[in-house]
Amino acid sequence: MLFLKPPGVYAPQDDTSCLTAALREETFAPGVRVLDLCTGTGALAVAAARRGARVTAVDTSVRAVLTCRLNARLAGVRIRAVRGDLLSAVGGERFDVILSNPPYVPSPHPRLPRRGPARAWEAGHDGRALLDRICAEAPGRLRPGGILLLVQSALSGVTPTLDALVRAGLDAQVTERRYVPFGPRLRERAEWLRGRGLLPPGEDKEELVVIRGEAAL
Repeated sequence: MLFLKPPGVYAPQDDTSCLTAALREETFAPGVRVLDLCTGTGALAVAAARRGARVTAVDTSVRAVLTCRLNARLAGVRIRAVRGDLLSAVGGERFDVILSNPPYVPSPHPRLPRRGPARAWEAGHDGRALLDRICAEAPGRLRPGGILLLVQSALSGVTPTLDALVRAGLDAQVTERRYVPFGPRLRERAEWLRGRGLLPPGEDKEELVVIRGEAAL
């Protein structure tokens, strides 16, 4: 399909591919409610909608929300795309599946950018500015038996994510690992990451992980 990837909107990359593959492994009936947090171009939202899900997509970027809507139209699917700050954008709604490919790149800059394309990757010193919020807020928005699928870099700490989801009542585990060459963001801050002890000397690949959390019935 024709898929719009305009400048300033996070384009589908290896992490998107990982999460799309994880979504394909899930069995769900048409009509289930799916929430895609940090939707970007809407690639994951479109993948879920093509399986008959009722999809809501959220992003803080106006440009991303508009891109998601246009890509949904090109794909011939219906998606409700809204601008907002993670789960606050959907009030008290609950979902059967929550997907998220959030910003997770550790940054020398402690403050998150308030505008511009860097909002799609910058995630504070430890890379967990949004991960921690999702782990704290998403479990309470799942219906009984609901699923959370989350992709992140191992540089941002896999154990803290698993521990947070377990504390929130989910059965959580890593379901996929993939090693990919550094992209431009990690290449430019590799020495900073090594100085913080997050990256071994000579390492030039990033480990991506998909974490699956399941709510009790």
